[in-house]
Amino acid sequence: MAARIEKTIARLKQRIEEGQHYEAHQQLRVVSARYIKSNQPQNAIDILSSGAQSLLQASQFASGGDLALTLLEVYSNNSIPCDAVSKARIYTLLGLLPAEEPTRKKVINAAVLWSSKCSDYEAGDPELHHFAGSLYAREHEPYDAEKHLLLGTKDSCVVLTNLLYTWYTQDEPSTAALYISRAVLCYLLIGNVREAATALDSFTSRLIEDNKGGKLAVQSVETSALDARVFPALPLMNFLRLLCLAVTRGRGGADTYRSLRGHYQVLLQEVGGWDEALEQIAEMYFGIQVPRQRNFMADMMSSLFGGPPGAAPGGGSGSKRPQVGAPKPAPPPAVELD
Repeated sequence: MAARIEKTIARLKQRIEEGQHYEAHQQLRVVSARYIKSNQPQNAIDILSSGAQSLLQASQFASGGDLALTLLEVYSNNSIPCDAVSKARIYTLLGLLPAEEPTRKKVINAAVLWSSKCSDYEAGDPELHHFAGSLYAREHEPYDAEKHLLLGTKDSCVVLTNLLYTWYTQDEPSTAALYISRAVLCYLLIGNVREAATALDSFTSRLIEDNKGGKLAVQSVETSALDARVFPALPLMNFLRLLCLAVTRGRGGADTYRSLRGHYQVLLQEVGGWDEALEQIAEMYFGIQVPRQRNFMADMMSSLFGGPPGAAPGGGSGSKRPQVGAPKPAPPPAVELD
């Protein structure tokens, strides 16, 4: 059987090389369907993977993307484990699909859905998210990138923070907190306190490094309860720092949170868009009940897979500046960090 599959793959690959793209595409679908029907999913996978790769290498992106989607259907319908081998096939095909090909986003979303079903991660495999998010980041698509990077691996936090900092440098210096809040508040909303603090530390370090020489005043605060760098001219950066510390250390509970929010109330009202995120954080970490609840993870999942947006981390995909309400939930794919 293996020899027969190899001959089929070689014959169809030759047709593609000869320019018979449509015919080869149709035959690949017919042959793979035959194996699917006879309950031989691995043979179908081998044919679809090879055929999709050959078509994509021949710049037949729509046809190759179609076979990639069919491959993922076979994965999902046959509960193919989300392991290194199965993911490698998807990475190869995604690497051959250009950014302008509409099918590529469908392949990414289908891959995450399959991994949410066939891995230990309800929200989709973190490595898949990291791959997709990094792909979007390299192409300067911050709204698509951040939704995947938030749900990726530890390495994703580095990519996301660099993306946000680069994005910030195109805006006014006073907007720093609006950009890093997209990572900090979102990470807190999905329960990843470690990466919230890591993202803020990394962004702050770059901010200090790029403003040496007095361009941006920085003060060092060292007490028994606090060791941090604060920015007199960027009070919302200080708010995010104190919020992370309060969450991490659990100091004072609800009273600490209320005092912190009260101190920055005027500035937070000007920002406006953080209110819902902060209400959820207050309930998650400080036990402060809010009138209504939203499931940020479910919202983000829906956003990834085309559901009605409930307010994605960026609030849209058109303007250069992020919506000040950085991390409002967006509707469902399924995701867990690591």
